[in-house]
Amino acid sequence: MMNIKHTTILLLIGAASLSCNEQNKSTLISPSESQESTVFAKGKQVTNDNFTGTVWLENLIQADSLNQNSIGSVTFEPGARSKWHTHPAGQILLAIDGIGYYQEKGQPKKILRKGDAVKCPPDVPHWHGASSDTKFIQVAITGREKGETKWLEEVTDKEYESEPSI
Repeated sequence: MMNIKHTTILLLIGAASLSCNEQNKSTLISPSESQESTVFAKGKQVTNDNFTGTVWLENLIQADSLNQNSIGSVTFEPGARSKWHTHPAGQILLAIDGIGYYQEKGQPKKILRKGDAVKCPPDVPHWHGASSDTKFIQVAITGREKGETKWLEEVTDKEYESEPSI
């Protein structure tokens, strides 16, 4: 009788132990399984010459006859940036991760952080990108009703490295 009680108790302890062990395994993620948490997919690497450094674009919404805004999530690796450019219908930038920069021609460079929003006026030359040591992710909402983006000259290292406004 005592032997059956001991065996039953040992089996119950063993089953409970295995159950707890399996539960812990399901809640733990190994470093190889962990992935960066982002709002949108990183997209495809941009291969044109409108950017310096490594930039990724995920087109979220294409402009069409019903809504003439295009929306994209742009990931700038550290040090990456756009060329100077303008948007005939303007643009809105929403900073969703990292630290970035935005600058309009003739104005000081601004620091952008998660939660910041910028309204780029129509036809005003500007650039945006990541800080030198931190990637930057933005959502760009670009009006297309007055035409496509006009790409200008590259942002010089002197312009990129200038002191930001506070």
